[in-house]
Amino acid sequence: MNLELFIAKKITTNEKGEKNISHPIISIAKVSISLGICVMILAVAIVTGFKSEITNKVIGFGSHIQITNYDNNSSFETQPINKEIIDSKKIQQINGITHIQTFATKPGILKTKSEIQGIVLNGVSKDYDWSFFNKHLVDGEIIHLADSTKNNNILISKTLSSLLNLNIGDKLSVYFIQQPPRQRRFTVGGIYDTGMAEFDKLFLLCDMRHIQKLNDWSNDQVSGYEIFIDDFDNLADITYWVKGITASSYTQDGGSLKVRSIDRKYPQIFSWLEILNINVWIILALMILVAGFNMISGLLIIILEKTSMIGILKALGTANWSIRKVFLYQASMIIGKGMLWGNIIGITICLLQHYLKIIPLDPTSYYVDTVPINLKFTHILLLNVGSLIATISMLLIPSYLITKISPSKAIRFD
Repeated sequence: MNLELFIAKKITTNEKGEKNISHPIISIAKVSISLGICVMILAVAIVTGFKSEITNKVIGFGSHIQITNYDNNSSFETQPINKEIIDSKKIQQINGITHIQTFATKPGILKTKSEIQGIVLNGVSKDYDWSFFNKHLVDGEIIHLADSTKNNNILISKTLSSLLNLNIGDKLSVYFIQQPPRQRRFTVGGIYDTGMAEFDKLFLLCDMRHIQKLNDWSNDQVSGYEIFIDDFDNLADITYWVKGITASSYTQDGGSLKVRSIDRKYPQIFSWLEILNINVWIILALMILVAGFNMISGLLIIILEKTSMIGILKALGTANWSIRKVFLYQASMIIGKGMLWGNIIGITICLLQHYLKIIPLDPTSYYVDTVPINLKFTHILLLNVGSLIATISMLLIPSYLITKISPSKAIRFD
């Protein structure tokens, strides 16, 4: 039988309903712990949700990994590679890769009767994964590609649609600066909206065969390959394996291939997302410190109230560490109650926001239209275990005060 735990339970049970000095202090400690856990759950869920949403949107435009011609050209006007020089089946066999597809890009100028706008045509083929744009399609339909003829439909963003006053079925002209200059007429077939204004304003999707013809490429020539994986945390390892497979592949002119992960292509976005982790750690540290100091105050008051009991236990030969454990057990029960309510409140708020979208955001500033929530059991478990360990550890020092209490003086203490 655990004597210390038994005494701690008895003390807690006997004090229920009593109005003593420690009662308001303990209540404040419970409230601070509840608020701390609630705020920590919300902070982690919102920040990880925000990072996940932005990451998925950037990947939707550029995939996890791209294989292109290795040149010094940093524009969207690319040098072609032949599809046959890459063993796509071997790459597909790498554990973690979910999809591989070809693409072609070409910059141009979109012109209507009253407006012009610089854009990038992203050419796609029949192997294109439309799941991302299907999710963000707000009007019309995706581009359906046939084997025999080119599809003249084009997918534009809601941003461009509003900016250039374009609707489904409207005709538009795209001009390309080359020798000689060329122009193509397209029909607006679909409108998407991701909330990423910088990307929405730039990218249009069309049949890849238009770009191949504009660049005088053969049907086997593309800008490169796009690779998607199932877990972003494995991006570096999978990129390494893809580089190993493509290292021995060369273009027709003897050039090598470039394998670039999405975090290398857009380092400014992913560096910004990593900075958000610092904010979360600061919030977690502050919440634990506040809850810990409140519990220290509560424990000191409890020890002061139970000085006579401490003296009696010492007189009966109870070791100092056993008496300290009694109060640490009691503090753990108080912390547990506070954490329980904090979890209930925090998880409830997260679920309400996730399903009801209560709190909206300005997508032009935050890239999302509502506060995103990423609620994971592992995050909640780690928060609770870490908070409990940290708070109990902070109570070890004030509990040392028990060793300084003299039994003879404590028994006479009133």
